[in-house]
Amino acid sequence: MLLCRIATAVIILVGLLLQTPAMAQNLAAATPAKKPPPGAGVPAFDTDILPILREKCLRCHGETARKGDLDLRTVAAMLRGGESGPGIVASHPDKSLLLQKVKTGAMPPAKKDVLSPPQVLVLERWIAAGAAGATGQPANGLIPPNQHDIIPIMLRRCSVCHGGHRQEAGLDLRTRAGMLRGGKSGPALVAGNPDASRMLQKVQAGQMPPHDRLVEVSVKPMEGAETDLLARWIALGAPEVAIQPDIASTVPDPLVSDKDRDFWAFRAPRPAQLPDTAKRVASPVDAFILQGLEARGLGFAPEADRATLLRRASFDLTGMPPEPAELAAFVANKDPHAYRQMIDRLLASPRYGERWGRYWLDAAGYADSEGKREQDLPRPYAWRYRDYVIRAMNADKPYDRFLLEQIAGDELADYEHAPEITPEIHDNLVATGFLRMVPDATWANITGYVPDRMEVIADEIDVLGSAVLGLTLKCARCHTHKFDPIPHRDYFRLLDIFKGALDEHDWLKPEVKPGIGPLSQDTQTGRHLPFVTTPERRAWEKSQAEITREVTGVKEALEMKRLALFTKIREKELALLPPALAGELRTLLATPPEKRSEPQRLLATQYEKRLNPDGSALKAFDPGYLKVVLEAQARLDALEAKRQPEPRVQALWDRGRPSPTYIHQRGDPMLAGRLVGPGVPSVLTDGKTPFAVRPPWPGARQTGRRLAFARWLTSPGHPLTARVAVNRIWKHHFGAGIVRSLGNFGKAGTPPTHPALLDWLALEYERQGWSLKAMHRLIMNSATYRQSSALEEDRVRLDPDNSLLSRMPMVRLDAEALYDTMLLVAGRLNETPYGPGDKVQGRPDGLITPTGTGAGWRRLVYVRQARKQIATHLENFDFPQMNPNCLERGESMVAPQALHLLNNAMVFELAGGFAKRLAAEPDRDRQISLAHQIALSRPPTPEEVALGVAFLGEVTAAWASQPGGDPLAAGHKALTSYCHALLNSAGFLYVD
Repeated sequence: MLLCRIATAVIILVGLLLQTPAMAQNLAAATPAKKPPPGAGVPAFDTDILPILREKCLRCHGETARKGDLDLRTVAAMLRGGESGPGIVASHPDKSLLLQKVKTGAMPPAKKDVLSPPQVLVLERWIAAGAAGATGQPANGLIPPNQHDIIPIMLRRCSVCHGGHRQEAGLDLRTRAGMLRGGKSGPALVAGNPDASRMLQKVQAGQMPPHDRLVEVSVKPMEGAETDLLARWIALGAPEVAIQPDIASTVPDPLVSDKDRDFWAFRAPRPAQLPDTAKRVASPVDAFILQGLEARGLGFAPEADRATLLRRASFDLTGMPPEPAELAAFVANKDPHAYRQMIDRLLASPRYGERWGRYWLDAAGYADSEGKREQDLPRPYAWRYRDYVIRAMNADKPYDRFLLEQIAGDELADYEHAPEITPEIHDNLVATGFLRMVPDATWANITGYVPDRMEVIADEIDVLGSAVLGLTLKCARCHTHKFDPIPHRDYFRLLDIFKGALDEHDWLKPEVKPGIGPLSQDTQTGRHLPFVTTPERRAWEKSQAEITREVTGVKEALEMKRLALFTKIREKELALLPPALAGELRTLLATPPEKRSEPQRLLATQYEKRLNPDGSALKAFDPGYLKVVLEAQARLDALEAKRQPEPRVQALWDRGRPSPTYIHQRGDPMLAGRLVGPGVPSVLTDGKTPFAVRPPWPGARQTGRRLAFARWLTSPGHPLTARVAVNRIWKHHFGAGIVRSLGNFGKAGTPPTHPALLDWLALEYERQGWSLKAMHRLIMNSATYRQSSALEEDRVRLDPDNSLLSRMPMVRLDAEALYDTMLLVAGRLNETPYGPGDKVQGRPDGLITPTGTGAGWRRLVYVRQARKQIATHLENFDFPQMNPNCLERGESMVAPQALHLLNNAMVFELAGGFAKRLAAEPDRDRQISLAHQIALSRPPTPEEVALGVAFLGEVTAAWASQPGGDPLAAGHKALTSYCHALLNSAGFLYVD
């Protein structure tokens, strides 16, 4: 009930009081005040108002607690307000949010604290009378505007042309000092004199921002209230107040309590003692699982057979099934360590990184296009990030380092001054592509305004919060989180950490053209940097030089041919003229036009065109010349087609000197609130240690904020980082996480089914050096993982949703595993790794398919993933849209999936390739046996062999009986149909 009342209060709040405190006062000064309600005298704050607030409100809005970031202890604090704007507007009860919420019963939320009608009336009379302070002085105008009311307006409206990296006319309007200094036309600000302040004059005249450039630079003119506030500030002398950004300190946080920090997910993982179980276990994982099972009178299910275990492990680690030879060898291997050796072999496969890299790419929201708009602008270098992730997985890069590189790789080394770009520096920069993956339409001027940019930044914070922290941080963008203790303030402290690179007032658009910034235009293009590895750059330069040399050779040869013909034609024409005239013309042609005499200029008008034949004249004189020209042009076109664009990386980098960060009241970037500094969610700290930031190296331009944040994330005992990571690993092995809400470890998420196991795994992950492969070995070598998936009545009755893991769950192949496996069984899998994504093409029937080559098709992870042109196979089998990312894919069961496998031309073509692999077998029994081993990773039963032989016989006879039927072709068609049926079978589509 209390939550409902709070929610009601939020709804009532929306739409009320759309001004900042200074704007509200400015508006109030221009609006007639309401007369106070009748009563005896004017209420005083200290004797009439403060006692009411102490009794009813200060428990939540006082010294030790400050919900909604609202402090009601002083008049000044009430005027300043909280995350929703000013609490009161002096002389205007109708515009005072505090009074509105009290009158509607939204506040206080507890019924026992509701203000009585007389108390409400006193509050209303006090506000209407001017909200007198404790000194008895009227509150109207007590808080004059200062630079922090003006700077947000300048940033929104002016800094794109008069800011940090672009200062037209030499004018910087980001600070009061810059306004006073002015530009080429003199000072922009004359304190105390609005009429002499050119910046105000230009704005009031509608000259700034220039109307003809508004769309070009994605800004809008100042609104009337903003202009009035600017004029008032100047008239008051442009007061400047020393206000420190709101950052964490050693003083107790009034917005987050120790009780808030005591929630299980916000505490550091606690060492857990292994449970005592009735049955001995070989793995610590089994002890925790068995404890829950025994409490229900259950034990582990029988171990799955070897063929099942191999297929399960192979799909889990590589996304593809074992080959028949591998299956036969493993089943026949009697070595007691054969299973462990098999796990190690799969972990060493290059296919491992392609499989487990895909999981992280989902969490990061990987895509090869910008999305949002119909044009779906391509991201030409996004594939480098995909390759980085795959290589990192194969190399078992420690997860703490993996995060460090993706969040702050540009701050790990001074790449701008490095003597060479090493693979490590290159990877550090490419890794920051993690923070460039969300949908982004700001490349278009019409969708590139500050609110549009804030949507991009909000999505980046959402991806980071869900993928790394397991928190719904976006819920704190507009107000304090309704379930978790994440204040609105903390959201903007977190934004300030990223401000050096993601600055809505100093924005790099995702477009391919030279950008502005501290780097020169020779080295920076939009969001791309030229810092590829030194060998790659040298190889590119060498190839370009070779092409240029060949192009020059072809052009020189063509020019020699042209000059020879040109000379022949000229000499022929001169020979037809009298010798004296020919001599004069030779002199004329050797004289530059500007030095010719008047008689020479007259001769030129008559003869020069005749003696300077053009291309058509050359071709007419020598018909073979046209062939030479066409051959040369074809050669030039072929050479130019071989040119590759300059290699670049899509990256995020700190450009230094970030704009100040102000809280956006109700998430609206037009409503600037309090100034904040960089910080992390208070609930994840001890509440006593400030967030420390230092430059990444001496003299660095970079702020070092993201690097400090990344190190905080991966510090020992962090409440969430390791827990969230091991929970996701668990999910991909068992179909569900220990916390089933993968991206929400907060109070609205699902509690862990095995909390002690989760903490034990998190601490073990850190102890193992954040090694993902070590966690695979730990989990996959357990009896829990090796259980059979067969359903038994008691297990289904006592553990219906398998939350206790009384059996191994059966899972369907996801889109990539299904597609890749069809290519593998058909012998058409091209295992070439890395590089730009393979294109997709639209077919006449409306389907979108990857483009193959003579060598077959590559794995789906290497297929271009444009947000607006997703391959049909991916769409049919639950591939996510990446808006902005995906932590857990759905698993639907719909008709288009069956129809795709049954009718799709590519699937049928692959069935034909599958049949060719079987054709070399001497008889149908062997063909059927091999088919089952390839597709289902097991030999067929005698019944399946008999059924298959009968099917092949009947279908072969049916094809052969057709007019002109060829027995050999009929046999292949029958075998293709049999293979097609296997590709549609449950045994192929599911892993048990």
